[in-house]
Amino acid sequence: MTFAQVQGNTEVKRALAGMVDAARVPHALLFHEDDGGGAFPLTLAFLQYLFCRERSGGDSCGRCPSCGKISKLIHPDVHFVFPTAANALSEQYMEPLRRLVAANPSFREAELADALGIEGKNSLIAVAESRRLLEKLSLSALEGGYRAVVIYLPERLNAEAANRLLKMIEEPPPQTQFVLITHQPDKVLPTISSRCQRIRIRPAGAAAEAEFADSGLLDDLMSALLDKDLLRALEVSEQIAALPSRENAKAFCIFAADRFRQMFLCQQGIEGAGQISPQARRWAAGCRKTFPRQALGVLDRTQTLIGRNVNLKILFADMADRLFLLI
Repeated sequence: MTFAQVQGNTEVKRALAGMVDAARVPHALLFHEDDGGGAFPLTLAFLQYLFCRERSGGDSCGRCPSCGKISKLIHPDVHFVFPTAANALSEQYMEPLRRLVAANPSFREAELADALGIEGKNSLIAVAESRRLLEKLSLSALEGGYRAVVIYLPERLNAEAANRLLKMIEEPPPQTQFVLITHQPDKVLPTISSRCQRIRIRPAGAAAEAEFADSGLLDDLMSALLDKDLLRALEVSEQIAALPSRENAKAFCIFAADRFRQMFLCQQGIEGAGQISPQARRWAAGCRKTFPRQALGVLDRTQTLIGRNVNLKILFADMADRLFLLI
């Protein structure tokens, strides 16, 4: 998987390549994606670029043995960790993962569970996984270069497993790269997420187009809220409700949630935790410090109700009213 084969996120791909070229790659990256949003293929493209000895023009060659092994998930120095049933180890499920990635590298959580045969069961990353990973990392790289660990859904690490990995993520051995892929960054153990460089991965395709197209609506909504103009906020809510489909409405909520997370980071002075837009900086300066976190709860509720076929006009009017009271 080369960067050229990954759709969207042009700026992120350029930034990742630049980190490698400048030999300034953070030892731990936290990719925040929506479920099935493309962070996994981007991770493979990044690792190919990092490991490739013939990279040029901002991309891996895609032909050398290292690129081939990473693209097929068979490189001996790249370790994958993901939620499994009971105390099973991820390495026991690598074959179904390889088949799933070959068919659809931007898979969803449910598709992974189905591929592993654990659909409907409670899945987690248990402490046995951490022990096994630490054993692997105590050994030298088999091919004498970088080693990498990809943790899919670190929010599913149980407390003991997370604490065992904490020191390794904070101070990994030389040439050891961690990449974490999360759908719920707020549920990742704070002591782990704070040690990672967080990067937002935006969905490619129609969802991304809707996301960017609707960003002006969020500007209008926040302007009305900060001006304490409820009537204008309700007028904007009607425009949001009039979006072409429920998928567009969900995309708006996803986009707004990302901006509210950026506002929180800005207010907390956590500049290195992710890319913060100029709008988020401006809004953060004008609202209560409690607003971003509470607003995320409102958006989560709104997005859930969109999927339950609640009338969108009523739903977004209620959302605007709740946000007005919080700001």
